[in-house]
Amino acid sequence: MSDQVFLLPDLGEGLSEAEIVQWRVAVGDTVTVDQSVVEVETAKAVVDVPCPYAGRVVALHGAAGETRPVGQPLITIAPADGAAGGGEPAGHATYREEERAGSGNVLIGYGTGHGAAGRRRRRPRLSVAPEPAPSAEPAPEPAPATAPAPVLVSTPAPDPAAAVPGGAVALVISPIVRRLAREHGIDPATLRGTGPGGVVRRADVEAALAGTAPPPAPAPVPDHPGATPSGPATAGRTAVPVGEEDLVVPLTGVRKVIADKLSRSRREIPEVTIWVDADATALVETRRAINAATPDAPVSLLALLARVCLSGLRRFPQLNARVDTEGQRIVQSRGVHLGIAAQTDRGLVVPVLRDAHLLTTRELAVALAETTAAARAGALPPARLTGGTFTLNNYGVFGVDGSTPIINHPEAALLGVGRIVDKPWVVDGQLAVRKVTQLSLTFDHRVCDGGVAGGFLRHVADCVEQPALLIANG
Repeated sequence: MSDQVFLLPDLGEGLSEAEIVQWRVAVGDTVTVDQSVVEVETAKAVVDVPCPYAGRVVALHGAAGETRPVGQPLITIAPADGAAGGGEPAGHATYREEERAGSGNVLIGYGTGHGAAGRRRRRPRLSVAPEPAPSAEPAPEPAPATAPAPVLVSTPAPDPAAAVPGGAVALVISPIVRRLAREHGIDPATLRGTGPGGVVRRADVEAALAGTAPPPAPAPVPDHPGATPSGPATAGRTAVPVGEEDLVVPLTGVRKVIADKLSRSRREIPEVTIWVDADATALVETRRAINAATPDAPVSLLALLARVCLSGLRRFPQLNARVDTEGQRIVQSRGVHLGIAAQTDRGLVVPVLRDAHLLTTRELAVALAETTAAARAGALPPARLTGGTFTLNNYGVFGVDGSTPIINHPEAALLGVGRIVDKPWVVDGQLAVRKVTQLSLTFDHRVCDGGVAGGFLRHVADCVEQPALLIANG
């Protein structure tokens, strides 16, 4: 049998490239069907990529930190030793049957075969802080899709696990955090992680940087002839110093996706923002009463606000829509797939709660807690970060009162919630101190006019001020 070249598969949702985080195999290793061979980071998630071929690794196309386009060679696998000529070795027939049947392992938007459709990938685990250093050898030129000429590329072994005082292991979930520490010469083992279970977060690295002057960034070595330090051949997102003060950071990965999506939203959507102040005292007291009655299953304010959004969208479904510009039509979604804006170490992401309108308030609270935690850990698959029909943005967690956010394209509206603070408020003709928040609605003026948008926002404000309306309206 000839060598098999495994191309970087389509990881779904229109993703065109992925960055190699770390190789899990080296040249000369023997792999089996569906064995995970590399961890890559797309613009939306960190994914383990399984190989659909079995045999011996003869080439790794790309080093850690390098960005590879979808459809380009990723790894070359040769038949097991002795498979060529002289008959078929023991066990080789089984491998050939597996290859014909397909591995059954399915990535987002990609399957190696038709078998085992119900098979599921394992959940990502916490990874040890050190990451393989970028290879000192130049990466090979992408081989053609047909009749590739394998090129052997050595892969450095991972650094030993960094031990922190007391014998514990420094844990880092995000490859962004690992890269940030490496670029500034910081050993994660010397940091005290403030995340769950002692996980080292980006804030921990930045705090360490604030105490000392950042060392100069290493001069990147061009991977290909004619490549410039700031070109695509550099190690992913390496910051390149320019002059004495300027610092150029390549716009790649999740930052590039955010920039492209928000720019498209601004270009295509004629958005309008309206806002209103609301007395949230009763909402805060309602949450306190719910949690006092059932302390083992607490409900967050975000869950109550999500319930308010769903009530408003039931009454004003025009906002649960998108504009199909090619078909010149407005498409109202039957179900509410609620997006929740979440700030993570990798940037702003909007995980989606599908069919949120079918969930109870308590189920919303559980789903929100699990989804936001997974988003911050970078453990959500790309499919969980798209397909929303309406977004809830609680920017009050940043300590701000108001905002005019950009709509999450191709949705038609976004509700923003500012911080809840004590303010003077008139109640029954008397001045009182109340818990006040500012609510803002940014909407696509193509799907509705001010009457619908104002009606939705007023309904939301009324439910915040009088939570009993949620029960009355079902």
